Amino acid sequence: MICAAVLTAALPALASDGGTADTIWPDCYCTDREGERRELGTVMCMVVDGRSFLARCEMSLNNPMWRDMSEGCLAS
Repeated sequence: MICAAVLTAALPALASDGGTADTIWPDCYCTDREGERRELGTVMCMVVDGRSFLARCEMSLNNPMWRDMSEGCLAS
């Protein structure tokens, strides 16, 4: 019974891992073919194995990745 009381008293401390205002979070970004940094939300034309497509830099399972949005790239 004492163990349950100690665990119940400790739960709020364990649950409040939201960080503080000075918490430094990892800097997430994608890289392009030349190794240049691209911020999350960036949309760009990519050519991979001869296939061109629009891709957006997004997070997936805590990892930045390029998500295929549409086939082909718009020419201006």
